[in-house]
Amino acid sequence: MRTIATLSAVAAIALVSPSLAADPKPDTVVKNKSIEARVFLDDKIKVDTALAADCLAEGKKWLDKNASEAAASRKEDPQFFKDGGWDFVRKYDIRSIVAERYVSILRNDYMDTHGAHPNSDVNTILWDKAENKRISIRPFFAETADNGATMKAMVKAVIASLKVEKKKRDASATATDEWFKSVEPSLLKIGAVTLAPSTEAARSSGLTFHYPPYAVGPYAEGEYVAFVPWETLKPYLTAEGARIFGGARPKGDAEEPQ
Repeated sequence: MRTIATLSAVAAIALVSPSLAADPKPDTVVKNKSIEARVFLDDKIKVDTALAADCLAEGKKWLDKNASEAAASRKEDPQFFKDGGWDFVRKYDIRSIVAERYVSILRNDYMDTHGAHPNSDVNTILWDKAENKRISIRPFFAETADNGATMKAMVKAVIASLKVEKKKRDASATATDEWFKSVEPSLLKIGAVTLAPSTEAARSSGLTFHYPPYAVGPYAEGEYVAFVPWETLKPYLTAEGARIFGGARPKGDAEEPQ
């Protein structure tokens, strides 16, 4: 009988696996004997020309890099390609739009290189519509120095949230400091972050941090999402941060795949 944790991992892969979910026409593709790799942009991204171009340019670089690696691997070990080439999918999906300016995007990757099992990854993009460029969450906080007060408060809240999520999955045995070592008090090392949606229009209820399989738990536990409410971060906000944060996390947001 499968455990809840194992089912969670299967569900996470199903979100991006081409074999488990029907996909629309890709926005760019590389297909040959070594690899079939596709990039998909959701329709809301395509409405914004600058954002779509940015995501697509990044996606094409990812395709070309993996196509080159697949070709080299096939040349070196052709026996591993007798049943077909590698299978890669990248999807860009909007998670939230805050203050009609800040767009949070989830970037999900699926990778099958004929190993023991396919792998998946998740990353995020924060796009500033006013400036037409990627930004970090830095403008929302008075200070974000490594090991500073803001980042330490975020890490504490992230780990507390992850422990709650692990308890829900009956995975409390891995809610240990050893698994949380990768969550460091640094913007570059705390985890991929998005602005969470809110019950208040044009606001964000806080930050969600997204972790792929293996990041904060075994592969079988799948992806984790940690939520940090804006009230926890209130002492550290700039004027812009105070302007965009408010309200509560929508009831269904925690239950839906992020």
